[in-house]
Amino acid sequence: MFDMLLSELLNQNLNWFYMINGSIHNSVLDFIMLFITDLGGIYGWTVICILIFVFGGKFGRKVALLGLIALFLSNVLVIFLKYVVAEPRPFLALPHVDLLSPASDSSFPSGHTASSFATALVIGLKYYWRPNGYNRWLIYPLLFFAIMVGISRVYVGVHYPYDVICGAILGIICALLVLKYGDSMLESRIAHFFGVKKILEFDLKKR
Repeated sequence: MFDMLLSELLNQNLNWFYMINGSIHNSVLDFIMLFITDLGGIYGWTVICILIFVFGGKFGRKVALLGLIALFLSNVLVIFLKYVVAEPRPFLALPHVDLLSPASDSSFPSGHTASSFATALVIGLKYYWRPNGYNRWLIYPLLFFAIMVGISRVYVGVHYPYDVICGAILGIICALLVLKYGDSMLESRIAHFFGVKKILEFDLKKR
C-alpha cells in the first residue's frame, strides 16, 4: 500500500514537471521566467531588503533586517537539506528536459522558493499588520511573486515540483519563526552587541 502510494506520488511529480517544463515554452515566457527566477534568489531578495532599508524609514529598516534574518535562516536550512538528501537535478536524471538556467548543487529543496516565501511573507505581513499603514496590500503581490518563483524553477528545468512545494513550506516555517521571535532577536543583548539599535536608527537620506 505504501509502495503504491509512493510510486503514484513520484509519477505525479514527473507528470507535473513535464507539464510545466516541456509543454508551455515560448520565447516571451522564457524571458519572463528567467527574469523571475534570477530575481527570486538570495541576491535578488538581498537587494530588495537593502532598498527597503534605505527608503523605508525606521519601520522599513526593521522590516529589512527581519527579512534578511529570514533569508539567512531559510538558506542555512536549504544548504543542510541539499547536503543530506543529495537529489540530482532533473536535467541530470531525466531525458528531454528544457534547461534554461543550469545549476550545480542538489535539487531538494528549492532554495529560490524557500528564500522567496521566507522573505516575502516577513516583509508582506509586517507591512500588512502595520497599524494604520498604507501598504496593507503588499503581502498579495509578494506572495504571488513567491509562487511564480517556484513555478519558474520547474520551468527552467532545475527543480521538480515537490522540491518547490517543500521549499515553500520551509520558507513559510522560517517566516513564521522570524515573525514570532524576530522582534525579540532585534532587542536581545547579542543584537545590542552588534549595534542593531544603531543600524535601526541609521538614515542614509540624512547623510
